[in-house]
Amino acid sequence: MKQLTFPLLIALAMVLGACSGGSSDKDSGSGSEPTAASTGGAAPSKTYTIGVSQCNLGEPYRAQMNKDIEEAAKAHPELKLVFKDAQNDSLKQRSQVEEFVEDKVDLLIISPKESQPLTEPVAKAYDAGIPVIVLDRDLIGDKYTTFIGADNESIGKAAGQWLAKKLNGKGTIVELKGLMTSSPAQARHKGFLEGIAGSQIKVAFESEMKWLEPEARKEMDSALVRVPKIDAVYAHNDPGAHGAYLSAQAGGRDREMIFIGIDALPQEGQAYVKQGILAASFQYPTGGKEAIDVALDILAGKKTEKRITLGSRVFTPDNVDKGGEPL
Repeated sequence: MKQLTFPLLIALAMVLGACSGGSSDKDSGSGSEPTAASTGGAAPSKTYTIGVSQCNLGEPYRAQMNKDIEEAAKAHPELKLVFKDAQNDSLKQRSQVEEFVEDKVDLLIISPKESQPLTEPVAKAYDAGIPVIVLDRDLIGDKYTTFIGADNESIGKAAGQWLAKKLNGKGTIVELKGLMTSSPAQARHKGFLEGIAGSQIKVAFESEMKWLEPEARKEMDSALVRVPKIDAVYAHNDPGAHGAYLSAQAGGRDREMIFIGIDALPQEGQAYVKQGILAASFQYPTGGKEAIDVALDILAGKKTEKRITLGSRVFTPDNVDKGGEPL
């Protein structure tokens, strides 16, 4: 065989090197780093656990609030929601808040049953570094991150003014109150009295129905016995107004009076207006979607407002099909 010259040896080495593909120790073998293509373009997002403490699910409004929270969170797979139902028991809700703190949730959303009993456990969660969004019902003090809700006093006042105008400034009415240890009931009562002030409207019967339709029906039974002539019923929520209507209907007196309530959920208050059961329903938004929007801002480290006030609308037979009118 003819001996290869030095230049030919160099050329042969270069050819062999090119054929080997130039691989290195870093990108060969099973311990290589995953590429963007192999992971779908991005690393998995961090998951945040949000504890949702609902005071009860016996009221359609509260079930809707949870549904709105859940629906809003569906677009954000990084959020994991854990719901707890206190079943209308403040002690149980306190315990459930403490469980969320022990579990070290990333954020707490709470709609408290009552202000006073829930203030302390929520404050402890806040002091432990857990951001807290309070929905609908207020707490005592300011140990929370953000409160979201409509202005109950303004809504109550609007209801009183609307009713005074509807009755031409005079009449005898029944007021069925929510749970008076809760901030919405207190504000809706106070606002209503402001709304009828200066008129000749007289509250002939008032009672606490605890936000529940069966309780409202029972209390209305008593009102019908005690008050011979009733011009209107003002209930702090739509289930209360509906319960009052059913009671009056059973007693054959529903045509002598009109009924108004608060919440105006599409499937409840607005539906009752369309059916001719309620003369008006005043909207109290659940704040579920807004709670998730604010939660995302908080978890992203953005500054949020201490209090966010939601708008309201009134629904009557004249405007319910048009989406109501703003207050």
